[in-house]
Amino acid sequence: MPLRDYNAAVDFVDRNVAEGRGGKIAFIDPQRSLSYGELRDAVARVGPMLARLGVEQENRIALVLKDTVDFPVLFWGAIRAGIVPVLLNTRLNADQYRYLLEDSRSKLVFASSEFLPAIEEAAADLPHLRTIVAVGEAPSPTLQLADLLAAEQEGGAPAATCADDIAYWQYSSGTTGMPKGVMHVHSSPRVMAENAGRRIGYREDDVVFSAAKLFFAYGLGNAMFCTMGIGATSVLYPERPTADTVFDTLRLHRPTMLFAVPTLYAAMLADPRSRTEALPDRLRLCVSAGEPLPTQVGLNWRNRFGRDIVNGVGSTEMGHLFLTNLPHAVEYGTSGVPVDGYRLRLVDESGQDVADDEIGELLVSGGSSAAGYWNQRDKTRTTFVGEWTRTGDKYYRRADGVYTYCGRTDDIFKVSGIWVSPFEIEQALMSHAKVLEAAVIPAEDTDGLVKPKAFIVLESHAEIDPGALFDELKEHVKSAIGPWKYPRWIQIMDDLPKTSSGKLQRYLLREMTLGEAEATESARSTSTLYGRATAGNAR
Repeated sequence: MPLRDYNAAVDFVDRNVAEGRGGKIAFIDPQRSLSYGELRDAVARVGPMLARLGVEQENRIALVLKDTVDFPVLFWGAIRAGIVPVLLNTRLNADQYRYLLEDSRSKLVFASSEFLPAIEEAAADLPHLRTIVAVGEAPSPTLQLADLLAAEQEGGAPAATCADDIAYWQYSSGTTGMPKGVMHVHSSPRVMAENAGRRIGYREDDVVFSAAKLFFAYGLGNAMFCTMGIGATSVLYPERPTADTVFDTLRLHRPTMLFAVPTLYAAMLADPRSRTEALPDRLRLCVSAGEPLPTQVGLNWRNRFGRDIVNGVGSTEMGHLFLTNLPHAVEYGTSGVPVDGYRLRLVDESGQDVADDEIGELLVSGGSSAAGYWNQRDKTRTTFVGEWTRTGDKYYRRADGVYTYCGRTDDIFKVSGIWVSPFEIEQALMSHAKVLEAAVIPAEDTDGLVKPKAFIVLESHAEIDPGALFDELKEHVKSAIGPWKYPRWIQIMDDLPKTSSGKLQRYLLREMTLGEAEATESARSTSTLYGRATAGNAR
């Protein structure tokens, strides 16, 4: 890829038209569809529109958008004009939006209509923000995207950009602390499309449905980069997906590929429709990422629908998937092997490589690595070390090169002098028929010794004997993964605390264990049922 004279939007949009796909459908949402030709024409008008609104090359605009055809129009239109779209989570409150708008110094915000009240509250008196534009119907005098684009009679020429220019931002959701602005360059989407696209096996005739949203790195790679990289079609669903709406979308559009997070696959299996609903005959591949795929969810999916779920690993910093199971050779409980184009290392706390079957922190090297974090020099230096990007995840690697996830760097702990992976215990708990979700943290017993403590969400809210259930789960975990790894305490929850992107927030569970008074205040959503060992008996 040449360093100069490269614009990602020209590659992903204009190239598809030049290669004869102008009349082919690129994106479908519940209200309308866009062909590649229509997409190119709309994208070309975005640059002149932004110029009239006072936005210049290398400025930033914030996108707070539902998954509709307007998303790719604005995303690629900004990039084509050399302007940087900043993709924001649509599930935040006004205070969170204010932090992100202030941090990114966005000049404009394009927001789907239902998010306007929060954005308008967040935008009050922000010095860098010039205008808020509604995407969809909005009361006068709010500017509307449809009117602004209609006023542009001609498209503009693409900006003179290079492969290393900043193309777009995403904010890392994180599980603690404030989000970090992750900056990706123009060359990154092509790297993601080629590497992940080859591994997953995208084809030009594919119809792709990603339940993961476009503002997430996982969704952006699935539904935009890999799909457009080969000239396929993407189905967009604007609302928050549920098991019911995913079944409806599968029936209506009959996609060939489905991308979702493990929580959604589990919800679909728990939905009554899963007992009667068949997947479309032409749905040839199901992929999971965003959080580790529990073994039992994968096995249940295979048993119910006769298809495997390919487990994948990616990050906001790397842009998309860099580690997956091989399609048609899925091994549940593992994360698979590196995607071609990426190199992986496991290192100890001193940065030295560890041997096979030893736990270490995962480092990744590949062409889609972010340029760094915006205005966070120390964190950039810590995460991006030369060609390597630190993930903060712990893995071990077998002699055959297959990687297995063990947890976050600060999640691993020792029991009786032996390293314990909370994820392994969670997998064992979720393999029990009565457990829907599980989270495990370290806790001290009355002697000050560290032991596993589990928080679980049950499959059914039917009345149970918590003491009997604790004994049952204890023996189940002992027999599955080892006698020292079973949880000494089990607390039943209505829900586990998660970020807006679905990542488990273990630190909140750790805070709940600091004292009974704090736990009572923090755990208002918890059930009154507790395992026997919650009384202090660590067994």
